[in-house]
Amino acid sequence: MESVSPGQTELEGAESPPGVGSETDEVSQFLLDSGRLRKSDLKRAEAYREQNGGDLVTLMVRLGLVSERDVAEAESNLLDIPMVSTGDLPDEPPELESVSLRFLKQNMLLPIEMTDDTLVVVMANPRDRFSLKALAMASGREVEPRVGIASEIENGIEKLFGGGRSAMGQIVDSLGGEGEDELEDVEHLRDLASEAPVIRLVNLILQRAVEARASDIHIEPFENRLKVRYRIDGVLQEVEAPPASSTAAVISRIKIMAKLNIAERRLPQDGRIMHRVQGKELDLRVSTVPTSHGESVVMRILDRESIVLDFDSLGFDADLKEKFVRVLEMPHGIILVTGPTGSGKTTTLYTALSQINTPERKIITVEDPVEYQLEGINQIQAKSSIGLDFAHALRSIVRQDPDVIMIGEMRDLETARIAIQSALTGHLVLSTVHTNDAASGITRMLDMGVEDYLLTSTVNAILAQRLVRTLHPDHREAHRLLPEVASELGFTRLVEQDEYTVYRPLPTAENPGGYLGRTSIMELLPVSDSLRRLVMQHATAGELQKLAVAEGMRTMYQDGLLKCLRGVTSVEEVLRVTQEA
Repeated sequence: MESVSPGQTELEGAESPPGVGSETDEVSQFLLDSGRLRKSDLKRAEAYREQNGGDLVTLMVRLGLVSERDVAEAESNLLDIPMVSTGDLPDEPPELESVSLRFLKQNMLLPIEMTDDTLVVVMANPRDRFSLKALAMASGREVEPRVGIASEIENGIEKLFGGGRSAMGQIVDSLGGEGEDELEDVEHLRDLASEAPVIRLVNLILQRAVEARASDIHIEPFENRLKVRYRIDGVLQEVEAPPASSTAAVISRIKIMAKLNIAERRLPQDGRIMHRVQGKELDLRVSTVPTSHGESVVMRILDRESIVLDFDSLGFDADLKEKFVRVLEMPHGIILVTGPTGSGKTTTLYTALSQINTPERKIITVEDPVEYQLEGINQIQAKSSIGLDFAHALRSIVRQDPDVIMIGEMRDLETARIAIQSALTGHLVLSTVHTNDAASGITRMLDMGVEDYLLTSTVNAILAQRLVRTLHPDHREAHRLLPEVASELGFTRLVEQDEYTVYRPLPTAENPGGYLGRTSIMELLPVSDSLRRLVMQHATAGELQKLAVAEGMRTMYQDGLLKCLRGVTSVEEVLRVTQEA
């Protein structure tokens, strides 16, 4: 797109308003072709526009059918204009006395650079010729447009020209103050939670969580403040939060979305929200618990579009994948996946099920909750409130003639016994258990009260895993380890080479941690005959681990070290999540 000079200020009467007609169709078509927009969603937006009017692209963003970033990238590609992000903004704004803050806000214009002849401006709608010409006339300079994300432009205008208030701050200003006594009235609380500013506030919290790739949102009330934290790549990070005065309204809004009882504030509640954010269909698991200063809310974000059921993507190397698939192909027995909460056990089990999901096999799962829907697999949601716990569901499952059974978690002796009985009668059973390493999985089952001879007859293998953050491929630096450090960390016992090069993160403004995403480090313990003999002797987890290593098992820590040498993660990350720390 060409820049606009101050001489081109006449507005032709025939010119269309910005973002109308074929131009909007062009953006919509680009989004369709690139797979960022579904045809059904486009029809929905068009129907909404016919009834209510407005710009089609703006409507699609507001309805959550596409993200602001998708639209900005489409405009950048179609018009061949560079895109500007938050990290590229200057510290000081250009001096523009002839342009009002109101004009910049109304037209979503963010001037970032000015010379004697040109003015560089970031725009949410670079097709807006009227704004470009008006800005050229007011500044007396040639205007060079850049494409930006609408919310980032809004924050940038406030930061550089409007006193530094954020988008959240602006929404909060429109809320007004609320007294504590008023908030005790449930009907008033319901009305407050239905007001536009509160809805926008909660949507902004969800939107920012999606943009930050968060897996969980924590909203925690304290005496004088409301704290919002996102768990990003397994680590909690505090983010901008609404003021304490809005606590009751924000939490009530979330409870209404999750269809919870907003009058009940003394008992924990669980619910679910199906929400569309930035073109993504999100499934949010909501949990509330009463605390000293109000209800604490945690939302687990399940992004159905981002789950990848592929062993290579999960962090399995060729050797480990071959061994695990070999165990999966066994006709009967138990495979256990162990690790703490949030270590990716369920994703590994889902990947295993998708690997063996063929028309010849009937697969039934019992989970609490069902996290992702799998095609061709019968998934049962456990509900202890009505008596449908794992044990009760399992008794019914066995009568459904399954080939493979997946149990969300081995929580008690009754569930473990039914699982073992199923394995003995020719079923393949997959399940999880919370232990620190693979060998501890066996001792945990014994501690539950499972008989040793039944355990050795049924358990085929135990996979233990942890999640480590992966280094951003463009933001990492290599460094050589001193020989004594390499020896102390265990690299020399793992791989023999002259020198050991590992990588560490290089934080940037856009990626302060230097990490991007997570991968698994694992250990697979196949239950061999010699290991079965040790189990019958009630050996400790340490003795079982020692024998497994002697038989060729690679520990989680060693798997992590190999990933360090390949530049996948850092030594600090491996030490953070393993017992060797």
